[in-house]
Amino acid sequence: MQNDLLELMIMDLMIQRLPGLKGNEKIELLKRFDREEDFSLLAKGGIEEILGRSLENHSWSMDEIHNQAVRDAEAAKKLGIQMVSFRDEAYPPLLREIFDPPVLLFFRGKLPDPERPLVAIVGTRKPSSAAAARAYALGRQFAEAGIAVVSGLALGIDSLAHRGNVDGGAPTAAVLGSSPDMVYPASNRSLARRILETGGLILSEYPPGTGPMRWNFPERNRIISALARGVLIVEAPEKSGALITARFALEQGRDLWMDAVGLKSPQGTGMQPFVEDGAKVVSAAEDILAEWNMISNVRNEQYGVKV
Repeated sequence: MQNDLLELMIMDLMIQRLPGLKGNEKIELLKRFDREEDFSLLAKGGIEEILGRSLENHSWSMDEIHNQAVRDAEAAKKLGIQMVSFRDEAYPPLLREIFDPPVLLFFRGKLPDPERPLVAIVGTRKPSSAAAARAYALGRQFAEAGIAVVSGLALGIDSLAHRGNVDGGAPTAAVLGSSPDMVYPASNRSLARRILETGGLILSEYPPGTGPMRWNFPERNRIISALARGVLIVEAPEKSGALITARFALEQGRDLWMDAVGLKSPQGTGMQPFVEDGAKVVSAAEDILAEWNMISNVRNEQYGVKV
């Protein structure tokens, strides 16, 4: 049994490492194979046949992919990083619903309880003082209501929302654009430790040793929105990465809100179009809890929310 699990893990790591494939294509391969030895024998042409398209701009050796997968497994074990595959029951159910879910998740800490909703709070890395105060307050308000925040551990709004959530006693979840062993920015490593110490989560779709590549951050935003029941933008100028998360929220059928403080700020210019398209404006965590019909429940039993 243990050997079978190891075989599956290596195979999933191999699929995760294949270059040039979309998330949904990797999931297709995962669904077709349940034996690592069979997948290892598959040539590039076989993968192209399964996917129904050419991968002419990408090349690889299956031996090299296999060896890298083994190194990934060894590194994860050495670093204390856990893995959960799309095929596992423990895989977050909301993340499973989206078009291009990750094949594998690498994490430290504890995965969120699927019976308890998360709220995503995101925004600019350079917030106004009013928006900074609001992000922290919102994180703490949600914690006091028994709701964990999911965000990206970036400077600014993300970090402040995490800090408020941690200070309020909630198991906040941070989704990285790097692997769990490469917390970025480095100035947030102490916050990452606090998140883990308070029962939270450091999560990534990237294997050990992956640095914070620029193109990883838009990709990780789809995970932030997918894990949450709804996304709250505190403050975001035009072209802010937080607006990418907002668009993912709409694509994934999540609730979307804009904070009233951020809307009044010169640094919140990217938020107004979403309001014009129907996003609701909120001023406190209670506004969202009321929309979810959760106020009476969360006042009665912390972390025992029924939805």
